[in-house]
Amino acid sequence: MRYFFSCSVIDLMSMLLKLYLFSGRGMAYCTSMIVEPRIEAYIAALWASPDPVLAAMEALAERRRFPIVGRHTGTLLGLLARCIGARTVIELGSGYGYSAVWFARALPEDGKVICSDLSADNRDLAMGYFRTAGLESRIDFRVGDGLAIAREQAPGFDIVFNDIDKEDYPASVEVAVRLLRSGGLFITDNTLWKGKVADDGRGDKPTEAVREFNKLVFARPDLESVIFPIRDGVTVCRKK
Repeated sequence: MRYFFSCSVIDLMSMLLKLYLFSGRGMAYCTSMIVEPRIEAYIAALWASPDPVLAAMEALAERRRFPIVGRHTGTLLGLLARCIGARTVIELGSGYGYSAVWFARALPEDGKVICSDLSADNRDLAMGYFRTAGLESRIDFRVGDGLAIAREQAPGFDIVFNDIDKEDYPASVEVAVRLLRSGGLFITDNTLWKGKVADDGRGDKPTEAVREFNKLVFARPDLESVIFPIRDGVTVCRKK
């Protein structure tokens, strides 16, 4: 699987800053801990109503206080997938499939998203949403540890999306780099971790793990990396 990546990291930054300025969201589960609330409210007021599938998934997240990436980051995921002409995506941690809907809609009809989650209930719930959205054929949802599932895959993926337990973030780097084709993207959510990564002194285990992850990806010569202050921070790395 060989494709060409035409956007530099600077091009991506410009594109995503435009997305940041002209998109938004309004539900409580999407409240950012990074951006000034006044700006968040302005962006949310610009956001169009989602389609019924996404609206149902967002309503469930609201009721259960279940963490999902939200509309802003979801739009970003789909945009990036289209930018590189992605056909294959693997998610390390999928919950009940919210981010996978955004990816699957950005792929061609023969594209594939491999999802992973420890919960069979989440898988069953996700597959119901995928069927309703007409995306079931693009989804391969596996129950189990995301890193273990990823380690079983052959290289050549266009995108690796990382949203597993934060303590496992550092271990995800080598796994993702091995799986990606040249020009592929390693996208990781929650990399500003409620702003705790910038606090002085040592933090709790999740905070220290996120800090270590950020240091690792920025230190690697085979990755171009940037953190966008969208929601709780999204790190985008391009494999050279």
